[in-house]
Amino acid sequence: MQKIKMKTPLVEMDGDEMTRILWQKIKAVLIEPYVELKTEYYDLGLLSRNSTEDQITVDAANATNRLSVAVKCATITPNKQRMEEYPELTRMWKSPNGTIRSILDGTVFRTPIIIDPVKPVVKNWESPITIARHAYGDVYKAVDFATDEPGECRLIFKGRSGQVKDVLVQKVEGPAVWQGTHNLDSSIRSFAKACFSYALDLKQDLWFSAKDTIAKVYDGRFKAIFEEEFENYKADFEKAGIEYFYTLIDDAVARIVRGRGGIIWACKNYDGDVMSDMVSTAFGSLAMMTSVLVSPDGVWEYEAAHGTVTRHYYRYLNGEQVSTNPMATIFAWTGALRKRGELDGTDELVSFADRLEKACFDTLNSGVMTKDLAGLVEPGFKVDVADTDRFLKTVADRYEAIVIS
Repeated sequence: MQKIKMKTPLVEMDGDEMTRILWQKIKAVLIEPYVELKTEYYDLGLLSRNSTEDQITVDAANATNRLSVAVKCATITPNKQRMEEYPELTRMWKSPNGTIRSILDGTVFRTPIIIDPVKPVVKNWESPITIARHAYGDVYKAVDFATDEPGECRLIFKGRSGQVKDVLVQKVEGPAVWQGTHNLDSSIRSFAKACFSYALDLKQDLWFSAKDTIAKVYDGRFKAIFEEEFENYKADFEKAGIEYFYTLIDDAVARIVRGRGGIIWACKNYDGDVMSDMVSTAFGSLAMMTSVLVSPDGVWEYEAAHGTVTRHYYRYLNGEQVSTNPMATIFAWTGALRKRGELDGTDELVSFADRLEKACFDTLNSGVMTKDLAGLVEPGFKVDVADTDRFLKTVADRYEAIVIS
C-alpha cells in the first residue's frame, strides 16, 4: 500500500531504557510501513542530555514551539542511584519533562485507555477520569539545600521598585533541609484557561483541588485565579450543561472514589503527577494512559505517562523475551500524528491514527495482551499473553485487515 505523506515534520524526542527500545519497534512495525515519516529528531536519552549539558532538551522544547507538534519517549530523571548506574553523569540533571513544560507553559491532560476486559478497581467508575496537571513550577522548579548547624532560614524577595519582603521560615537547633518553591500568576492563568477550554471541548464537569486551608497564600492564589477566569467561561458552561467547582484535595479524593468518573480533575503540578498514576493504575495499568501537554499558544506534545520500565530493560539486555505494554507509547504517536494531520489538513494521516488505535483495541479485546493486563481481566475472559514483539505484530495484522475491509 502507498505510504501516507506528511506535509510538516513533527518533533521526535527519543528516550531511555525499555521505552527507547519500544520506540524503535513501534516505528518499524506500526508507523514507517504506512507513513512517510517526517520528524525533527532529538535524542533526550540521559547520556545525550549529559553530553550537551541538557541543552538538547531546551532545543527540543524550542523546536516544539516552532513546529507545534511533538511526540516524546519516556526519559530518566537521575537520582543518587542513577548516578551510580551511570558513572558518566556529571550531575543530577533535572526532569526533561519539567524543562519542556516550563518552556511550553502548558497543561498536561492525562486520560486512561479503557478496554472491556479490564474493569476499574473502583467498581462504580463508568467513564475515564482525565487529570489536568499544571505543568509549571512547584517542586519541579524548586531550589533546595541542607544545613548542618543551628541557625535560621529566611525567605526574601527584592522587587525592582526597591520593595523588600522578608519572612522567617524557621529557626533550627541542628541539621535541617530547606526548599523554596514558586509559581507565576501568568502560568496559573494559562492553566485555568486550558482547563476550562478542555472541559468545554469534552463537555465534562471540571473540578479543581488544592489545599488553601493550609497554603493560604500559595494555593489561595490558584483558587482565586481559577475563580476570576471562570467568569469568562461561566455562560458557556451553563449552555453546555456542565459545572466547575473548587474543593480541597482531600475532599476531591473522597468524591472521586465515590463518583462514576467522566470528569476532568485539575491539579497542581505534583498533585497531578501522583493522582494521574493513581487513576491510571485503578483503571488498569500505568501503560494504559494517554498524556498530552497543551500550551496556550496551541502547541501539543504527546508522551506516555509512565516511566522507562527499567526492570524489563535489564531483562531485555540479558536476552530475555519481555512482555512490555506499548499502548501508551503507541497512543503518543497516534495522538501526535493525528494532531499533525489536523493542523496540516492531511485527512489520510488523521485516518491512519484512528485506524491504528482501533487495531490496538481490537487486539486487546480479542484477548491478545501483554502480561501486565493479563492478570487484570474479568473472570472467564480468555487471554493470550504475548511478548512485546508478537503484540505489535498482531496490531499490525489487524491494522492491515481494517484497511483491506
